[in-house]
Amino acid sequence: MVEGAYLALRNDIITGVHAPSSKLKVEHLKDVYSVSGGTLREALALLVADSLVYAEGQKGFFVSPMSLRDFKDITQLRVTLETQALTQSIELGSDKWEADVMAAYHRLALAEKKLNLEDIKERNAQFNVWEERNAEFHAALVSACESRWLLQFIGILYHQSERYRSLGIKYGTNLKRDLHAEHEALKNAALDRNASLCSDILAEHIRITYQLFEGLPEDVFQGKDISLAS
Repeated sequence: MVEGAYLALRNDIITGVHAPSSKLKVEHLKDVYSVSGGTLREALALLVADSLVYAEGQKGFFVSPMSLRDFKDITQLRVTLETQALTQSIELGSDKWEADVMAAYHRLALAEKKLNLEDIKERNAQFNVWEERNAEFHAALVSACESRWLLQFIGILYHQSERYRSLGIKYGTNLKRDLHAEHEALKNAALDRNASLCSDILAEHIRITYQLFEGLPEDVFQGKDISLAS
């Protein structure tokens, strides 16, 4: 039950159901997620460990804030750590690693075909499936890296960036890029064992997401639902 509440809360935070910096009231949310107060507090403690939630003294739990500055920091650290892990993974990857990368890419490509970025309702509905496949692909690329700590920190940063990618899907920033082509280039360079090229492609792939956010109003990061057409 703790895991179920944790996953449901986590998804709702990432997709913006609970706005950044908003208070998470245990007495209300235990009914929303159909769990006891104790179970919900355990789930919230796990989210604190993920840095998606923070606890403030006797005031309770709050959703971690979002900002363009925060996303820039996440982006820079992802580039540094993921390119390092990717280089190691390409050098050490076995035939199984190649097969895992290819399989993960194939599943992601199928999800991308179904991701209708021009229809707001459709892209929001399909985002969770795409995000899961995207996570699998990025994890497969670095899976042959032997540093447990490096992979752990990459996972934390990746989960933080999910909140921003969810905003990107909502406001259509990804309409300005060809995600499939970017992932295909990553896959090809990885399977060619070209660590230098693959690292450059990955770094640019990660940075593009941040760059597309630079033009968004700051209110977007505060969880305010605005129209970019206004």
